[in-house]
Amino acid sequence: QVQLVESGGGLVQAGGSLRLSCIASGSIIFSGSTLSWYRQAPGKEREFVALMTRSGSTNYVSPVKGRFTISSDNAKKTVFLQMNSLKPEDTAVYYCNVRNYPHNYWGQGTQVPVSS
Repeated sequence: QVQLVESGGGLVQAGGSLRLSCIASGSIIFSGSTLSWYRQAPGKEREFVALMTRSGSTNYVSPVKGRFTISSDNAKKTVFLQMNSLKPEDTAVYYCNVRNYPHNYWGQGTQVPVSS
């Protein structure tokens, strides 16, 4: 049984920074997986934020480019999301996702409210 547990969320002022972590437990080949972060703002659908492929390539949704950075520590089965220069529109529940075909795992989410 694979579990993903996010942490690091919390109330932050606009312009501030947070580092989210997502730790995987269970039988998963972490280094061979695609690692992603998604977010869901109040009243909106879940949206893609950032991903890292098994080769280390990264991709970001346009509004967070230059402010957010995805990284991982494969030995610790952990994926991070460093968020800088946070804006009120970044307010959302952030979810990590680990995909290793045919498996697709989600964490329970961590809340990030950004005050103006």
